[in-house]
Amino acid sequence: MTKWKSVKVVRGSGGWGGPLTITPTDKKHTILYVTGGNRPKIIDKLVKLTGMKAVDGFKTSVPDEDIAVAVVDCGGTLRCGIYPKKKIKTINVLPTGKSGPLAEFMTPELYVSAVDVDEITPTDEEDAPVEDKAEEVEVEKAETKDAKIDTSKTITQQSDKGSWVGKIGIGIGKVVATFNQAAKKSVKTVIETILPFMAFVSLLIGFINGSGIGRWFAKLMTPLAGNVWGLMILGFICSLPFLSPLLGPGAVIGQIIGTLIGVEIGKGNIAPQYALPALFAINTQNGCDFIPVGLSLMDADAKTVEVGVTSVLYSRFINGVPRVFVAWLASFGLYAGTK
Repeated sequence: MTKWKSVKVVRGSGGWGGPLTITPTDKKHTILYVTGGNRPKIIDKLVKLTGMKAVDGFKTSVPDEDIAVAVVDCGGTLRCGIYPKKKIKTINVLPTGKSGPLAEFMTPELYVSAVDVDEITPTDEEDAPVEDKAEEVEVEKAETKDAKIDTSKTITQQSDKGSWVGKIGIGIGKVVATFNQAAKKSVKTVIETILPFMAFVSLLIGFINGSGIGRWFAKLMTPLAGNVWGLMILGFICSLPFLSPLLGPGAVIGQIIGTLIGVEIGKGNIAPQYALPALFAINTQNGCDFIPVGLSLMDADAKTVEVGVTSVLYSRFINGVPRVFVAWLASFGLYAGTK
């Protein structure tokens, strides 16, 4: 019988969460890393200390019930919260705290960030395979259902099964609760995610205008952003399959370059007809880092993830340059009255 070894993972400098104790079993003995196609050093250390196997989430996937720990490099969007939502222990190599639309699921028992090789240490325990308690829970639920009293329901639900008034009240209550929770999450997302990014972009524009970096950047980018051939080169670079997952997280590259180009178009340093092809050129890589997470959210099979990630990356690469050229053709006449 295979013996597995446990490790303790603590947060690094500037990190959040933890400590986590990773204990593999015969059922859960896989390390899933979704890190933009690269393999962090901590993966090799985890494999060496625990005896688990590592799987690249950008190449293939495994069922959630087989994952002992997920390793991500998320700056605060969805990846850092999707696995804690599934009750999968998550290690973030970046110093990202509790943030993003799924922040409510990121607890110290399931999430730790800013982790490097020095934050992973072996424990004194050597654990034999332990079966999960999911089956025991199912048995308990089955026994409860067989009992005369259903403890999973309230007294009102048990005594008023046939009351249509009660059913209508329960239905209305569920609808109101759903909309109320959705409103809370929307406001929370706006306050914690959208407004800070808007403030960052405003600060960036002010810095560009006040420091003179805009003029310097305009001279640097004019050979690319000022003509269709340069924009096609920019689109080609952003669509390279080995670069696009690294440039995609948070759409930061596209947002920053888009802001700079927009400012220079407003100043008249770049012709306005290049706005549309520039938009297509700087956004070719967007979403390429999210493919494994999106497929995981849809409970895709391992083969679907393996084929889907590759197909999306290469489809982006194939249409990266043509889409910029088509956008350039479509921009003719859009700004005929612009001086």
